[in-house]
Amino acid sequence: MLRRFLDSDFAYAFRRSPVAVISTLVVVVVVLAALLAPYLAPHNPFDLASLDLMDSLKPPVFSADGDSAFPLGTDDQGRDVLSTIMYGTRISLEVAVLAIGFSLVVGISIGLLAGYAGGAVDAVLMRIVDVQLTFPAILIALLVDGVVRALLPREMQEALEIDVIVFAIGISRWPQFARTVRGSTLIERGRDYVMAARVIGISSARIMISHILPNVLGPVLVIATLNLGLAILDEATLSFLGVGLPPTEPSLGTLIRIGNNFLFSGEWWITIFPGLTLAAMVLSINLLGDWLRDALNPRLR
Repeated sequence: MLRRFLDSDFAYAFRRSPVAVISTLVVVVVVLAALLAPYLAPHNPFDLASLDLMDSLKPPVFSADGDSAFPLGTDDQGRDVLSTIMYGTRISLEVAVLAIGFSLVVGISIGLLAGYAGGAVDAVLMRIVDVQLTFPAILIALLVDGVVRALLPREMQEALEIDVIVFAIGISRWPQFARTVRGSTLIERGRDYVMAARVIGISSARIMISHILPNVLGPVLVIATLNLGLAILDEATLSFLGVGLPPTEPSLGTLIRIGNNFLFSGEWWITIFPGLTLAAMVLSINLLGDWLRDALNPRLR
């Protein structure tokens, strides 16, 4: 099976695209560094016993006063910047993947229902989608995050901070999936295999899940890849504005916000290195998504 995949047109197109190969390598390195952070990171930023304020604000190792124990320097709490980046990337990826997964479930469900049912159901659901698409996703996320936090009891807010931000980002991203799935479903529901399934008495729910859904997943996967990078940016933006994850959860957005306070006092490394990591990761994911969209488009073959 692996041999068959390597000989496929898709694999050949991937090998022939330097952008896709480089983007994939960057994504793989970042993801592996994040997943293996407990084993690869020089220090554990969550271990308060190992932190020393005397190590705070140390420059990178290539500077005159650098310390080899802290390759990219330290922040104001004495945390190793390289370690916080690895752990922070892990948190950012976790939030983004969960948020896009939530968006996929909501968007696919609504898109399938609207496209298959048609009529008034389709009209109502698509007007809801149109209304939400008139607002930027980050504003929707900010609104949802604020409302949910206001409704939650104070003692629950800290325990559910990651869940709240996942819900806020996920609920702001589902309309694109819904519109794409709805358009594909409108085409697929008139196919012969769907008509045959209706004739033999298969239920509408089973037709949508077992017959139509597998045939509309191609465009959805491309949109999911592109939105993954946007979800990472959403989390970083919310955390940078102070309404996302707290300083105790060193996501990339939180690290950039903390480092921004020291940027003009000369401690540039606290915000520059997390910012470069965020930019490289999001750019690579978006480039990979663009290539995937072209590779799966039969008109461009």
